[in-house]
Amino acid sequence: MHNRRLWQPDQARISQSNLHQFMGEVNRFHGLQLQSYAELYQWSVEKTTRFWPLVWQHCGVKGELGDIVAENRQEMQHARWFPDSRLNFAENLLRRQDESPAIISRIEDGASRTLSWRELGEQVARLAQWLRSQGIGRGDVVAAYLPNIPETVVAMLATTSLGAIWTSTSPDFGEASVVERFGQTRPRVLFAVDGYRYGGKAIDIQSKVAAVVAQIDSIEQTVMIPLLGQPLPLGHDWHQLLASQHGAQLVFDPMAFNDPLYILYSSGTTGKPKCIVHGIGGTLLQHLKEHQLHCDIKPGERIFYFTTCGWMMWNWLVSALASGATLVLYDGSPFYPDGNVLWDLARDEQVALFGTSAKYLDALHKQGYAPINTHDLPALRLICSTGSVLSPEGFDYVYQQIKQDVQLSSISGGTDICSCFVIGNPLSPVYRGESQGRGLGLAVQVFNETGQPVQGEKGELVCTKPFPAQPIYFWGDENGDKYHAAYFERFDNVWCHGDWIELTDTGGILFYGRSDATLNPGGVRIGTSEIYRYVEQLDEVEESIVIGQQWQQDERVVLFVKLKAGCKLDDALRERIRQQVRQHCTARHVPARILQVDAIPRTKSGKIVELAVREVVHNRPVNNTHALADPEVLNQYRNRPELAS
Repeated sequence: MHNRRLWQPDQARISQSNLHQFMGEVNRFHGLQLQSYAELYQWSVEKTTRFWPLVWQHCGVKGELGDIVAENRQEMQHARWFPDSRLNFAENLLRRQDESPAIISRIEDGASRTLSWRELGEQVARLAQWLRSQGIGRGDVVAAYLPNIPETVVAMLATTSLGAIWTSTSPDFGEASVVERFGQTRPRVLFAVDGYRYGGKAIDIQSKVAAVVAQIDSIEQTVMIPLLGQPLPLGHDWHQLLASQHGAQLVFDPMAFNDPLYILYSSGTTGKPKCIVHGIGGTLLQHLKEHQLHCDIKPGERIFYFTTCGWMMWNWLVSALASGATLVLYDGSPFYPDGNVLWDLARDEQVALFGTSAKYLDALHKQGYAPINTHDLPALRLICSTGSVLSPEGFDYVYQQIKQDVQLSSISGGTDICSCFVIGNPLSPVYRGESQGRGLGLAVQVFNETGQPVQGEKGELVCTKPFPAQPIYFWGDENGDKYHAAYFERFDNVWCHGDWIELTDTGGILFYGRSDATLNPGGVRIGTSEIYRYVEQLDEVEESIVIGQQWQQDERVVLFVKLKAGCKLDDALRERIRQQVRQHCTARHVPARILQVDAIPRTKSGKIVELAVREVVHNRPVNNTHALADPEVLNQYRNRPELAS
């Protein structure tokens, strides 16, 4: 039985959508009569070699398509799409050169800045000319240690216009984390910032930048952006450098579809970050599909995603330029001076797509914010949530306290594909607690333990056919062993993503957390998100994290809770937590131990790290604590006497 319907697109919205128009093209070209999203999805995964060239044409990719659609399709890891096509990523993002806004940007405590399409193109041309003069070109790595500001977009576009490879991280990353990433990928040029603002503070990072440059000997040039207006002892000044490049023209070097574009880093805590390399064409094609067909982005619309440059959602957001949309950038705390700051921005800039994390929506809810009463948001038509599972109560909150007539897309994919396996669409209803469905052209299924596809029961999220947004390789993984181990070890020739999900009878998806963090008491697998959902409904509980502890030849459930200020974990509260879990989940879910902590460990992109806590509880080393926002937090989980009996 599926959940309650919360939103349904009206006929006008359906008929005006890009996806409806695209379905009409499919029907005309192929003599079909597809009527629904489910039928279109089925066709797109059965006929992937017809689907992807049609996306290229519909979205107007600039470049030569070539004659071959795909090679090696029988062997998923080695499949290659459009091997003889030529294109340039930056050229596709810079097709407009007019006076309308390309980027609207705000930093915490700062005034709004606007860059027109013409100004954006001019700055990209100047920076690319300088990079070229430094010998930067195809295959070279350019790195950014930058906040989410217009200069970051300019630097990425200049880099990719030359066929060089872009990699980025955000200024809240510590020196060791940055060296761990860029030390592997060996950039020749580093773009950095003197500092950034967060939570009412100006945070100077020049000493961190100097330490990074000192430890990575591949860096030949450093360019500093004076965001805080500090004197810059290190490298070139961004403004002076751009001013020196008069008369620069935009030049785009044509590249192969499967040439490298981005290097992204896995945020896991089980070793050095994996360096995942994404191709030019696959990234562009997948983002155009997601933006235009799934998110219905149209030219001139304003697109906002709350993200840093250390998260793949930044790369996803910036691609909206290729659809002629205006980027709305924000850098700073989403709760400074208070929780209205992003809604003020959405109202002032007429944001159409508002993207954020489930964690942010939960925090707004817990703190009692109700934008529906304080902010008029007529332009807002789509809210996207990702990063972790959005609970059914999170869906209720959006419709009751933010906006009633809005499409809520709980989307999921990740760094591995720099995009989404599961995403919304403008034709289908939104059901409480469910993601709307699987992305077009992606043969996503749910496999049980024996590798059989199932519906209506929990299992692994897999993809059974090749798709253009697969990573082209891992950096430094010459024979492809690490790549194979990451996705293809569990099921032969099938991508196994590591999410624990269920496919519903409506074609929607329910998420239960990461499959490597699922609990297994008495041999029954339970998703962690089910426990969080009910425990965090209690007023006293701000956040929680749950793990399985090996105990007497089985596994027992251990729950750690962070309580609201002034609350104490006593026997009465423990009993209420157990009752809540027993009543709403099952007796197997009930925690054997409940312990209080001051903080929940998270990665810098906000994901909670059950695996790191599990390792600490079992006295095993956590290899990559640099991935954590605050590694010290783990000390609260170490050697707890309550877990020794």
